Amino acid sequence: MTHDDSSAPTPEYRRGPVLLRRDQIPATTSDQRLLSRAEGASWLHDDPWRVMRIQSEFVEGFGALAEVGPAVSVFGSARTAPDDPYYAMAQDVARGLVEAGYAVITGGGPGIMEAANRGAAEADGLSVGLGIELPFEQGMNRWVDLGVNFRYFFARKTMFVKYSEGFVVLPGGFGTFDELFEALTLVQTHKVTGFPIVLLGADYWSGLLTWLRDTVHAHGMIAAADVELLQVAADADEAVDIVVRRGAELRAQEQAAVRAAARDQRAAADPHADDALADGGW
Repeated sequence: MTHDDSSAPTPEYRRGPVLLRRDQIPATTSDQRLLSRAEGASWLHDDPWRVMRIQSEFVEGFGALAEVGPAVSVFGSARTAPDDPYYAMAQDVARGLVEAGYAVITGGGPGIMEAANRGAAEADGLSVGLGIELPFEQGMNRWVDLGVNFRYFFARKTMFVKYSEGFVVLPGGFGTFDELFEALTLVQTHKVTGFPIVLLGADYWSGLLTWLRDTVHAHGMIAAADVELLQVAADADEAVDIVVRRGAELRAQEQAAVRAAARDQRAAADPHADDALADGGW
């Protein structure tokens, strides 16, 4: 009896720690079920258990990533082929980030994500993948050293932001745009400490940047400084340089702001405290 090794791999679906194939693959995802409009009162019984599952995703993610150290997330299309120039660019940027002392975090899938994980692994750096439950997913790519699978997008997004000191964004589609604008919104609204957001592939992103400047800003929807939150790099070396340099600048600004806030608090508590310090009183 012979086996046909050339046949296509069986589609797989991961639901937390559970692996499903063939007719076991569900028609909806956990996000769909969570966000769907429930009929009747069944949600009263189902949703409390979902809350426990969501809580477990945060706990498991925090536990798995707590000791990763300085890291940068790399985003881009899952559809990018290995012979695409952007695939090689993602490998190069991941290699450069490792050499600069960072771990590399991706969504753990194929395309740009695989390229970045591969570049990090081949440079002997830590290669992290944060996977997501999707219909007929292809699973975690083989270059991931530390992988965490999530049911819910919002739990996964939290991990990207919490454990990354910068984002490098290569050409991609809706998923890439979603991560990009999520990061921009958090930085713009000061919901997180500022971190560098680098667009790699100037030709691909030029139309978006033109639209932001000439349409969105021109209509008063964003400030001119908001557009400057996006840094554009021509190649992998420049992207790494921006992450390192801009990251250091933002950390210095944060430290200065903390010191200024502490001075203001002291002054509010004791208006003469700074005068006493200046006179050497205490």
